[in-house]
Amino acid sequence: MGDLGNYFGQAFFGVANRESFAKSVKGVFDSISANWRAGIFTGDNLITYGKNLSFQIDKPFMAAIAAHATTDVEKSIIWRTAVLAWAARNGLRREGDFVECGCYRGISARIICDTINFNASGRAFYLYDLFEYPEGSNHTRMPDMGPKLFDEVVERFSSIPKAHVIKGSIPEMLHVRSPEKIAFLHIDMNSVAPEIGALEVLFERVSPGGVIVLDDYGYMPYRAQRDAEWRWFAERGYDVIELPTSQGLVIK
Repeated sequence: MGDLGNYFGQAFFGVANRESFAKSVKGVFDSISANWRAGIFTGDNLITYGKNLSFQIDKPFMAAIAAHATTDVEKSIIWRTAVLAWAARNGLRREGDFVECGCYRGISARIICDTINFNASGRAFYLYDLFEYPEGSNHTRMPDMGPKLFDEVVERFSSIPKAHVIKGSIPEMLHVRSPEKIAFLHIDMNSVAPEIGALEVLFERVSPGGVIVLDDYGYMPYRAQRDAEWRWFAERGYDVIELPTSQGLVIK
């Protein structure tokens, strides 16, 4: 990870034979001319070369990654997390608070807080999740969901006084507690109904120029939410750009 401008993440999704996959990837890089065999990135279903990978020279961001990204997946989605850090920095120039719908373990939000020195901003960060998987739900079951996760996330943000960790379903909890103005909005719930529900409640509160990031927008297993969100934004005169990181991006 982070060797001479290269970044090698280990997590890829949908791979049936990892040994064969790794050999094939090595074969790809071995076939590249020597002057292009740099700026290599692997991970999160991305294989690129000849890139600047500029997130690696972002010292606050890389320090936050080192402090909080502990699993192969968290390390491999670094490019996704860099997009969130960019969107959060943009949010510092807009009016409103920060919102993440589907915070899970709170890792990406904690990295954002460290990267932008969130405590100095004077803003609040609203973090929503179910934290426990309701049996029979159409939500995606995440490995660490369970009775301890909420308390673990609360502890993770104990040094961020204006971080509000809120347990419950979306959009219901947004009607209970949510900010009136939003400078940064990240939606990552892997399910059509809550993601559209979040947009219905929160979109009008996003300040002009604020960034909305839709996680997994570009991943084929989540095409249903891509289709629903594309239509939702199109009806309001917006277009969603799909990034190679699999995120969808909208600037209000």
